[in-house]
Amino acid sequence: MNIGLDMMGGDFAPTEAVKGVAAFLSESNVSVHLTLLGDEAQVKPLVEAANIPSGAYTIVHAPEVIEMNEHPTKALKEKKNSSIAIGFYLLANGKIDAFISAGNTGAMMVGSLFSIKTIEGVLRPTIGAYMPREDGTLGLLVDVGLNADCKPENLNQFAILGSLYAKHILNFDNPKVGLVNLGEEEGKGNLLAQAAYPLLKENKQIHFTGNIEGRDILLNKADVLVCEGFTGNVVLKLAESIFDIVQRRNIHDEHFDRFNFEQYGGVPVLGVSKPVIIGHGISHATAFKNMIRIAQRMLQTNLMEKMKDSFVGQG
Repeated sequence: MNIGLDMMGGDFAPTEAVKGVAAFLSESNVSVHLTLLGDEAQVKPLVEAANIPSGAYTIVHAPEVIEMNEHPTKALKEKKNSSIAIGFYLLANGKIDAFISAGNTGAMMVGSLFSIKTIEGVLRPTIGAYMPREDGTLGLLVDVGLNADCKPENLNQFAILGSLYAKHILNFDNPKVGLVNLGEEEGKGNLLAQAAYPLLKENKQIHFTGNIEGRDILLNKADVLVCEGFTGNVVLKLAESIFDIVQRRNIHDEHFDRFNFEQYGGVPVLGVSKPVIIGHGISHATAFKNMIRIAQRMLQTNLMEKMKDSFVGQG
């Protein structure tokens, strides 16, 4: 398998990206070739200094960088030699099997939607995020910002995509799906939640357990937490702030330590035909290492084909 990594994306690139590559290769016993995209003059000396085996990687020169504050669509069109643009070109043309970046999130989303085909039958791709639960496991929250407004059918599909990811990547045998709502009882919520509930209830591809409230998100009540992106992004940013607060207050607690996103790497774009992982802009070596692991796992489990099979006949 050949995994592409944007070496220029993120506040601490390319130094931390190189450290992440070295850490991954030192721990992995699976044959993975890494395609490193970035300014060769910056990347090559760092890679050589890290003593990374020459056969484990290929550097693809990408002299341009899409900065965090640039308009995503405009930047992708104008900076065709950027690490993100070249990465999506290689992914779309089968030169790499997965693509990872901690760079401009908007550009990664635009590239995912327009360079890589959506799985046939999927109305809208979604982006998920991990919720550390009190029992030590992870829940998957979908959507967390890609789709601020949704139709009931979208939430129903997010549940299928999230369930497959939770089963094959997070290792839940039969993931429980919950609809994020303002009450547990059927019939509660806004028009979207009320209309989505019966679709989820009747969906034979998922294990739907009903509504879950905000207080249940960090408990083991559901493994896949489904909502539209507006609500999901608010929940995600609140969860991220918890880690910032406990760090500032010098609180040491095993559970709150798990709110450090670097433990999990990046978040997947679900519903596109090839693996795309988006990292946080402040990713360090651990995050880069774990993003590569996620991509490797998605390829090993043939997750994209399983997702395609789930949507046969829905296009």
